[in-house]
Amino acid sequence: MTESAYHDGMRQLQDRRETRALADRLEAVTMRSAFTDEDQAFIQRCRMFFIATADGQGQPECSYKGGLPGFVQVADPHTLAIPDYDGNGQYRSWGNVLANPRVGLLFIDFETPKRLRVNGTAVVSHDDPLLARMPGAVFVIRVTAERIFPNCPRYIHKMQLLEESVYAPRPGHTPPVPAWKTFDVFRDALPPRDRTPPAGS
Repeated sequence: MTESAYHDGMRQLQDRRETRALADRLEAVTMRSAFTDEDQAFIQRCRMFFIATADGQGQPECSYKGGLPGFVQVADPHTLAIPDYDGNGQYRSWGNVLANPRVGLLFIDFETPKRLRVNGTAVVSHDDPLLARMPGAVFVIRVTAERIFPNCPRYIHKMQLLEESVYAPRPGHTPPVPAWKTFDVFRDALPPRDRTPPAGS
């Protein structure tokens, strides 16, 4: 990390609120480009994260990604491996990566409030060696971290897990078909692998 973490817009607000020195200290003390053992343990127990992407013109998207603990893997000290699971087929996040590889990830634990941010670049891999070890994955996204840093958890509302999604892929489990894929309005637009006969046929 040779460039500053802060651009002119950030600096303007830091100066207005007299937080430039604090921001510089946080950059020096908390920001890193390699995952620590603690980072790895935290990421691998997370059931979800949010990802921000943008297209080639800078139009942003923010998406939720979920799975069972361990679905995101720390492949090496600088790289995350994320499975792509079946979704609605729009590919708004991963399609953006093909146009603009810059991404921002936010991992949150709502039960023991904690959060970790990962900024870097992403690549979509259709033949990743980890694919065979990720049940339900269609392909794998590798994120090379440039900045990894925790955020203060004070505004995270404490919540409790009621149950894990039955749709989350796992070994030996076939997720049910989501209800919307059975709606007549979508039936003829589904790829052949997802088509089911109409009710009563």
